[in-house]
This record gives sequence, C-alpha cells and structure tokens, in this order.
Amino acid sequence: MDPFSLREKLRGKRIVVFYGGWSSEREVSLRSGRKVYESLRGQGFDAVLLDVDRDYIDRLKELGGDVVVIMLHGKPGEDGTIQGALETLRIPYTGSRVLASAVGMDKITTKRILLSLGIRTPDFVFVPLESNLEEMGREALRKLGFPMIIKPREEGSSIGVRIIREGDDFFGLMAREREDFGDFYLEKFIEGKSVTVGILGTRENSFALPSLELRVKKGEFYDYDAKYRKGYTEFIIPAELPRSSLEELEQLSLLTHRAVGCRGFSRVDAVVSQDGVPYILEINTIPGMTELSDLPAEAEAAGISYDELVLRILASAFE
Repeated sequence: MDPFSLREKLRGKRIVVFYGGWSSEREVSLRSGRKVYESLRGQGFDAVLLDVDRDYIDRLKELGGDVVVIMLHGKPGEDGTIQGALETLRIPYTGSRVLASAVGMDKITTKRILLSLGIRTPDFVFVPLESNLEEMGREALRKLGFPMIIKPREEGSSIGVRIIREGDDFFGLMAREREDFGDFYLEKFIEGKSVTVGILGTRENSFALPSLELRVKKGEFYDYDAKYRKGYTEFIIPAELPRSSLEELEQLSLLTHRAVGCRGFSRVDAVVSQDGVPYILEINTIPGMTELSDLPAEAEAAGISYDELVLRILASAFE
C-alpha cells in the first residue's frame, strides 16, 4: 500500500502502539515502541502508547484503538497470543499473524522447518523439560562436541544464550538453563561472522535488505549487552563476505521469511563460516526498532528512512 492510500485509510483512525509488556525483553520493547510512536506522531498520525499488562484488552477498548502496531518482544506479543486476541476483536495489527508468530518464537520448530526445506542450520540437540539431562548432555557431546552454544527454546535478545567450552561446568550449565527457561537446546558453535538480514514485505512481494555484519568489540559474542549498549558492536553494511556467500545468505533469509509465513517484516539471524558457508540461526518476527537496532540500519542502507520503515510496518496491518 502506498503512503497516500495508507494515510487516507487511517484518516480519523486511532493507532495504538503496544509496547512494554512483561517479558524479559520489556526494556527493549519500551525503547522500540516509544521510537515508533514518536515517528507516527511526527508524521501526523493519531497515535497513542499502551504499555501492555493483563488488562490490555479493556484498555485498548477505552482508548478506542482502530489499528494496533505491535512493538512487543518476547511473550505474549511475539508468540501469537496477542495476535490471536486482536483477530478475535477484529482489530487490524502489524506484522506476522498467529501461526507465523508462534513458529518464529519457537526456535526448535523453526529449525525443523528449515531442515525440511534443505536450509542449512547448525546441528543441535533439543533438551525438553522432561528429558534426562545426563543422557541429553552425553548425546550433545557425541554429536556436537565443544565449543557449543546453549539457548532457551523461546527467548529473544540473546537472553539465556552462552558459549560452552571444554572445561566449563557443562552439566551444571544445563541444569541452570532448565531451571531458568524450561526447554532449551544445545547448538554446534560455528566459527565465523554473525550476520543479520532484514526482510520487508509478504510472500512473493517480500525482499531482502542489505546484510549487516556484527563485529562485537566488547564481549565474546553478540549478546544482550552487545545488542543494546552503545559502542559494544560495530555494524558493517553490507557484510564483508564473498559475493556468492552474500547472494546465498540473502536467498536463504528470504526463503526462511516465506517458509515461516511472516507478514510485513522480519529479521533473519545467521552465521557465515570461515569458508563462506551461511547457516540460518533463527528468525525474529518483531525485530527491534531502537536507535541501535539492526533493521533500521539495514533499511537506511537501502535508502529507506526510519519514518518510511515505520509506514511499511504500519501498512502490513492491511495486507
């Protein structure tokens, strides 16, 4: 939808920006939501903020919201829960629908979809809550070896993610991950470059933005601090990779976006090995929109301003 048609459609309508919430990514969501809200207000839209709590439906009705911009990271805003509620209320909302949101939040389901389509993703061992930790740990040692990465099944912003090396308290770290997050998985560590690819659009109309290489200046990998603290990470756009690797990475990222069924926008995270082979790690159905976030930087490199990016996200509510 072009900007003029979008403005006409929203004439006299109120946009409610959902932000905050109660997930472990609340602080990031507050920053993303406020920046998007400021952009909408600056472009002349009737926009208000709603810090999501357990009474968000009643508060949405009180505000008279006609369309919702979802800027929530983690549960319940990125896993399909709020999307389902808004569909029941017949209120248009931005981004992916219920199923794609649920799949994108569940990294194990995402990886299984990738494998079914022949898309490269690092080897992994899933450790369900009810499984025997010692048995699963031994399987991971056989299949993956050190170093490996431990990750929660359903968290974002690298929360709960850690590289495990030989000599670390392997089984102790597994026990702590289960205690903190329930289901988790162990993933083979691929030595190489961390790269993200933003995607805009839906189905056959989607396209990849320039890739972004993440060079971490402080810390061991692209963790929470590296993502959200100024000066911790350098962005290289496009990623400094061989042309063939870049083209394959963009192709795989676009295929991932379409396979999961994402609508409007997403960000695919990947690692490119030292010999130039891309591996898809996960997809983010509501990527950050802060001043330090990847997606706005990638859009800017493609000649898309922050305000225009916000308009494209807003237009996804009507796709």
